[in-house]
Amino acid sequence: MVAFAESLSETMFKFTNIVMYLAPVGVFGALAYTTGRLGLGVMLPLLKLLATLYVALVVFVLLVLLPITLLARIPVREFLRAIAKPSTIAFGTSSSEAALPSAMENMEAFGVPRGTVAFVMPTGYSFNLTGSSLYQSLGLIFIAQAAGVHLSIGQQAVMMLTLLLTSKGTAGVARASLVIVLAAANSFHLPTDSFYLLFAVDPLMDMVRTTVNVVGNCLATVVVARWEHELPAEGLQFRTET
Repeated sequence: MVAFAESLSETMFKFTNIVMYLAPVGVFGALAYTTGRLGLGVMLPLLKLLATLYVALVVFVLLVLLPITLLARIPVREFLRAIAKPSTIAFGTSSSEAALPSAMENMEAFGVPRGTVAFVMPTGYSFNLTGSSLYQSLGLIFIAQAAGVHLSIGQQAVMMLTLLLTSKGTAGVARASLVIVLAAANSFHLPTDSFYLLFAVDPLMDMVRTTVNVVGNCLATVVVARWEHELPAEGLQFRTET
């Protein structure tokens, strides 16, 4: 059963690689279609959306993830060393699945027991997608604003709660969040013409939100291990294989 599960996992990673190879072609076509139909002037609102997401994710890391790290008594410098490689893979590929093997290996090297890593990390990939949740909410608001639809505070709150639920189980491959945004836009009866504008900047947004997803799941794994008293109280270090 273990051998079968591992072979199935390898097959899924191969399919992910195929998607990654073909994704740039689709993104180029979406960019060409958007700029050719609407002109270069549409890029300014998209750049504002891009900047808003980056600022929101930086604020989330500094005001949420960093305090959690300090409260759990996790050495920040060693933890940054441990997540450097999986974060780089996530940023470069825009796929959290591609970074999963490296993230699990480095969390074990950081001192987290294998059983905890094997349970918490895959679970987090389905339920702990903070970067994707932030992006989906911003994307939906952008669609409404681009279509000139006014949303009340109550409607925005309902959208936020809906996206918190629908973001669970998002596939860990590039551009997966666009499917959630489009489905949410249809469910709230928003015009979807402006949805295709997101394709123009989604690659740049996907890289950073995927990185935050991976960092958040790595942190969650270490925090759970700390709660279960599976980590040493002092001297926690990241040890790479020589």
